Amino acid sequence: MALWQTERVRALLRAAGHETVTVQIKTTGDLAAEVPFARIGSRAIFTKQIDDALLEGRIDLAVHSLKDLPTQLPDGITIAAVGSREDPRDALVGRAALRWSDIPQGGVIGTSSLRRRAQLLHARPDLLVADLRGNVGTRLAKLDAHPEWAAIVLATAGLVRLDLGDRIGERLPPELMLPAPGQGALAVTVRATDTAVAATVRQVVHDPVAAVPVAAERAFLHRLEGGCQVPIAAHAEASGSGGKPALRLHGRVISTGGDAMVEGHEVGRAADEAEAAALGCVLAERLLTDGAGMILAGARAAGAPGVSEP
Repeated sequence: MALWQTERVRALLRAAGHETVTVQIKTTGDLAAEVPFARIGSRAIFTKQIDDALLEGRIDLAVHSLKDLPTQLPDGITIAAVGSREDPRDALVGRAALRWSDIPQGGVIGTSSLRRRAQLLHARPDLLVADLRGNVGTRLAKLDAHPEWAAIVLATAGLVRLDLGDRIGERLPPELMLPAPGQGALAVTVRATDTAVAATVRQVVHDPVAAVPVAAERAFLHRLEGGCQVPIAAHAEASGSGGKPALRLHGRVISTGGDAMVEGHEVGRAADEAEAAALGCVLAERLLTDGAGMILAGARAAGAPGVSEP
């Protein structure tokens, strides 16, 4: 998936007359592919080594899945562009065509995401959730090798981009499985001082249609995180045209066991990323008042895992 994303950005830059060279960097998440996220203990497991390479000048830009980027980036690094967004929904994948209504009582579903686990258990407390790590191909292979598993949950965007859309049984509706903030979008980071590279990347790669909604989602996440990793989900959609389209943000905070959930919507007009981010903060503050603060406090008291796939 990382290579596909990198080549996508390279193709855009090449079309605009800018040649680049790919540098592959292994991250903690790649090197510890069989270790449960909760035991790794770092929020930046998919970005630290890449950030180091950027700050040391070994690379000039980095391509990420936006959902994997921490909301607080290291000093000296900034997001130069948010690329076009693929379908942000999560996908239910079985060995054959499978829908949510087909999952049997007590069925086993694989995922390494606390967000997905919590929402699965909130909707169906009878389900058993198995930890699932690895790239998309590895996860599909593990599903095929475990006949006792009913299904796994993956991001629709990754499956579509890798031409594996035929494996999708159902694209889960947000009412059931709200996506991770930024899911389906690409991000390009650069050194904050490298204004020339940042300007080029923004001109060639940046998609404001995608960037405005995800700014609301990431601001919502940033306000709620508070140093504690808990299941947080958000999705924003823009509608209308003109200089200030309407933005509708849906946010959700769920306890790790799925037994408690607080969610809400915020609607407003946002002409740019700053106004969208303000909308995200408004919803986060309201959910904190409505009970999300108690869920966050409970997760801290229980020692929630320090890291999870979004």
